Amino acid sequence: MPTIRITGMSCQHCVGSVTKALLAVDGITKATVDLATGEARYEEEKPVPPALIKAAIAGIGFTVT
Repeated sequence: MPTIRITGMSCQHCVGSVTKALLAVDGITKATVDLATGEARYEEEKPVPPALIKAAIAGIGFTVT
């Protein structure tokens, strides 16, 4: 399961927004976001380009580091 680090999250609403954004990316089937560690893990049904994931997260105001 790939893991990415995300900066800018500060509450459970942020976690929900990031989860929703990840699940909206074509090819991602499951996403788990951990506020305490600032990490998100996701499952892919097919390879997803990292640029698509970064764009989805940036589109809601957060940064993939």
